[in-house]
Amino acid sequence: MDGVRREPGSVSEAVIDLAALRANFAEARRHAGGREVFAVVKADAYGHGATPVTRALVEAGCSRLAVANPDEGVALRDAGIEAPILVFGGVRNAEEAEVAVARGLTPVIHASADAERVALAARRASQTVSVQVEVDTGMHRMGAPVDRAGPLLERVVGEPALALEGLYTHFARADEPDLGPSLEQLRLFRKVLDACAGLSPRFVHAANSAGLLAGDTLLPALPEVNAVRPGLMLYGARPGPHLPGELRAVMTLRSRVVSLRVLRSGDAVGYGALHRASRDTRIATIPLGYADGVPIATTNRGQVLIRGRRLPIVGRVSMDAITVDVGDSPVEVGDEVLLFGATEEGELRVEDAAEAASTISYELLVRVGARVPRRYEG
Repeated sequence: MDGVRREPGSVSEAVIDLAALRANFAEARRHAGGREVFAVVKADAYGHGATPVTRALVEAGCSRLAVANPDEGVALRDAGIEAPILVFGGVRNAEEAEVAVARGLTPVIHASADAERVALAARRASQTVSVQVEVDTGMHRMGAPVDRAGPLLERVVGEPALALEGLYTHFARADEPDLGPSLEQLRLFRKVLDACAGLSPRFVHAANSAGLLAGDTLLPALPEVNAVRPGLMLYGARPGPHLPGELRAVMTLRSRVVSLRVLRSGDAVGYGALHRASRDTRIATIPLGYADGVPIATTNRGQVLIRGRRLPIVGRVSMDAITVDVGDSPVEVGDEVLLFGATEEGELRVEDAAEAASTISYELLVRVGARVPRRYEG
């Protein structure tokens, strides 16, 4: 317990288990019960790397994808992905509409202006473009309000340059134990389906990961639903702790101990002296900080796993490092440190790491910084 020891060349990495990804996709298919599965790979596949993740999903039998904006779709096309790609955010200007048409993307229509932009681009390209329409049944974010969905659908169907491929809504609270609000959304969605019964879109969908995992209650409530849109569950995390499903962690964020030093009782560690040792102890420094996606909210709250033991993060999370109180544990410079995920020595779920940071697993996954190399296995 004397002095400072460092090991040069220590490595932090995010290991992406593609075998776990494929297993989770198979689980999504099982819950889907024969419905079409749109795999959501937006936000760089939730931080996992859109191109390798998408290739693995396509190889596993995934036939349709979904992203947030045209740029994400273009990146997949540039990587050689040919599967249909749904663009949730639609097109926001004429340039995006032209890109979507040119690259074979399927834009979502939220309002008549979207339909006009896509139709104009389609006519210029002498093409008929598949589109989907979102109906706002309670998220109050995007999509046509229930009372305006009929006219919008008529506008789309009446445009020869557009082909109505799908109609969908998005659950706002399907991750809660009380599914009453989600059932109310389905009731409103049914009103739209009943009013537009003659349109017969190829796909009708509503269920995200939470809606899919709660499918025994939600999906039977609207038999017309023939597609689902899993996102988070593909990456091995549950939207809610009460939801069922056999899921495997896909991302493991890990690093190594690069420094050990002694703190005497009363010594402070880190910016602002936010932690003082209550006893003589040892402090390990780990080269991952908030620039790498470790939330500053884990200051004096989070944990890591070293040699199979959960040990507390102490002191303020800094840009490039965290410090961990290892006490008299047999920790040495060079030891592996698990931030979340699974190794042979144990598991620290991303959901637990998120709870310690007062956030959600979605955010932890997408926040893992670009300077953390991804390594793919399986």
